[in-house]
Amino acid sequence: MTLEGKTASPIITAEVSATMAEKVHKIGVKRAVGYLYYIDKQGDIARAKMARGGRSGGRPEKVEKLGLRKEKGFLYYVDKKGDVARARMAGA
Repeated sequence: MTLEGKTASPIITAEVSATMAEKVHKIGVKRAVGYLYYIDKQGDIARAKMARGGRSGGRPEKVEKLGLRKEKGFLYYVDKKGDVARARMAGA
C-alpha cells in the first residue's frame, strides 16, 4: 500500500502504536459498558456514565484509589486491559 492512497501498512501502524505508550500500573480494572474511565486530578481511576441520545451523563465515581503522581508532558489513561498507561504529548 502507498501513502498516495492515504492508507498505511498495518505492520507499520502496529509498530508505531506499540512504542507510543508505556504501562505505569497494572491494575486490571473490569470495565462496564456505557462508562468512560479516566485518571482524575487526584491520580485515581474514576468513571462517569457517558451521555447518549440527549440524556446527560452521570456524576463521576472512584473505581480505584492510586494516588498517581503525573509527570508533566505525558497523557495518562486507562488502557483496554484496565491498566494505567501514559503517552508523551505532542509538543511537550
